[in-house]
Amino acid sequence: MKNSIAYLPKDKQEELNFLVNQVLKRLSHTEYIILYGSYVRDHYVRRGIRVEKDGVPTVKISDYDILVLTSGINSKKVETMLDNVEDLFFAGKDFDRDTPVQFINDDVKNFNKFIEQGRYFYTQIKGEGVILFNNGKYKLARRRKLNFEEIKEQAQEYFDEKFQKANGFLRQAKHAYDDKDYPIASFDLHQACENYYYAIRLTFTLRNNKQHNLSKLSASVKKYSEDLRKVFPQDTPEEKRLFSLIKAAYVDARYNPYFVVTKEDIDQLVPKVELLREIAERICEERIKNYSTN
Repeated sequence: MKNSIAYLPKDKQEELNFLVNQVLKRLSHTEYIILYGSYVRDHYVRRGIRVEKDGVPTVKISDYDILVLTSGINSKKVETMLDNVEDLFFAGKDFDRDTPVQFINDDVKNFNKFIEQGRYFYTQIKGEGVILFNNGKYKLARRRKLNFEEIKEQAQEYFDEKFQKANGFLRQAKHAYDDKDYPIASFDLHQACENYYYAIRLTFTLRNNKQHNLSKLSASVKKYSEDLRKVFPQDTPEEKRLFSLIKAAYVDARYNPYFVVTKEDIDQLVPKVELLREIAERICEERIKNYSTN
C-alpha cells in the first residue's frame, strides 16, 4: 500500500489531513486510516455539471472515500464519532461545490480476516489504498486475489438477498396504502429504498455497512449510475419535502404521533421507489454480468 498523498493538490492534502486529525482526536482506538476510491486512482472529479434532457443540471463531485480501522470499540460509537467529524468538516460548505466525505469503519481484525478470505472490497482497498495513518500495532494481512467467478458468486448472493428484501417492503407499503395507513406505508418505502441501495453497494463492492440515513445511502451509490440522481432529484421545494419525508419515516412513522403523511405523498413516493428498483436491478445485473467477462 502507498503511504503518501503528495500526488494530490495542496487543498486536497489539507482537507484529508484535517479529517485524519479530527478522527484521531475522537477515536483513540484508531489503528489505520486508509484513503481508497477515485482519489487514489487519480480520476476524481472536482466539480462537473451535466445538463439532463429535461434541462435540469446535475452536479458531480467525487467523495473522499475513507476507511477507518479500529480495535476494541463498539461500532455504533465509532459511527457516531465519524458522523461528528463529517458534520464538522462540512459545516458552512456547499453540497453543490465542496467535496463530501464517505467514512466506513471496520475492526482491524475483521479486515484482516476478510482479506485472507479474498473478499473483493477489502482486497481492492489493500491493493490500491493509501495509508493516511498507521498506529503500528497491527500488520495488515496479505491479500488473496479473487478470480472473477468468485466475485460474481458473492455479488449475486448479496444482490438476491437485498433486492428480494426490498421488494418485500415495497409490497408491504402498497398493502399499508390500501389500508390507508400512510405513515406505515412511508416507513416501508424507506426500508425498500434502504435495501435497494444496499443491493447496489454490495453488488459493486461486496461490502456494506449498516446505514439508515437515506442521504448518506444515496450519496454512497450515486457514482455507479447517473440515473440514480433522478430518483430523488431535490431540485424543487416539493422534491426536497418528499425526500425529507421518506428520510424521516424510518423513525417518525413509528414513534412520532404527529408525523403526517398523506395519500398524495404516497402517490408521489411509490413511483420514485419503483424507479429506484428498476435502476438497481438494471445496473446490478450489468455489473454481475461484467464480472463474468473479465
